[in-house]
Amino acid sequence: MSEKTLRPRRSLLFVPGLRPDRFTKALNAGADIVCVDIEDAVALPRKQEARELTMPLFATPAPDNVETMVRINPLSSEEGLKDILALKQCEVPPAAIMIAKPGAAAEIELYDDLLSGNCAGIRFHVIIESTDGLASVDDIARSSDRIDSLLFGAVDMSADLRAAKKWETMLYARSRVVHAAARYDHDLLDVPWLDLDDQDGLAVEAQASNELGFTGKASIHPKRASSASSTPVVPGPPKTMRIPGACVRMCSAMATDTGSVAPIVETPITSKAPLARSSSAQEEASTEPCGPSL
Repeated sequence: MSEKTLRPRRSLLFVPGLRPDRFTKALNAGADIVCVDIEDAVALPRKQEARELTMPLFATPAPDNVETMVRINPLSSEEGLKDILALKQCEVPPAAIMIAKPGAAAEIELYDDLLSGNCAGIRFHVIIESTDGLASVDDIARSSDRIDSLLFGAVDMSADLRAAKKWETMLYARSRVVHAAARYDHDLLDVPWLDLDDQDGLAVEAQASNELGFTGKASIHPKRASSASSTPVVPGPPKTMRIPGACVRMCSAMATDTGSVAPIVETPITSKAPLARSSSAQEEASTEPCGPSL
């Protein structure tokens, strides 16, 4: 089994599973994580097509500064079971999977059991996006040593809670997930900002996420993902030597096109930070949005 790796996870860019041509561009867009989505981004009749297009992508090594993964369908569904079989049949499995809609720790433990053998090195990134998942978030967060991050899915969560998808109405749910991620030393990424024309709204939400305790933010557009990763990693909370802490001040960087921030680093924080990271090269991005809603 692979071990938890210290690395920045400030920004995550989704690529639709039916658009493998966007994968290479995404790898050079400046995001710390690129996730190919065969769940929310793919309609049911085309799931098998997405699997066939997506799984071979991971045979080609990604740049060292980019973490790649695939977002698979829930294990409780037929498509989720087919995803597991496809992963086990991969000659070169992805380094990580994004697990959608878990409602209990037992589901994560089942992934742990099923993804053995040639898939034993696959790491887990878990989306908390349902009332069951929220109720069990503490148990989920400690359910497997293979978990590297949690993600907050506000769209599905708001529907499940019968609440508006606003910062105020989602604050309790977000706070529960922040607590679990911090307690078990996981990175935590927030939902993408979906209005690509509202830069001010992105700035406000990114700053609020940052202050609440999120270590990064997902994106459906390369322009939104690149700015956070263009800024050197800043040391984080003094509790541990973890990259989640190192990234926590960087969420607000995504609020600007330049990615510039002026972080304040206190002495107890700098003494805990082993890592500094230089900017990654950026490539001109497509203007067409891609990916899921989370």
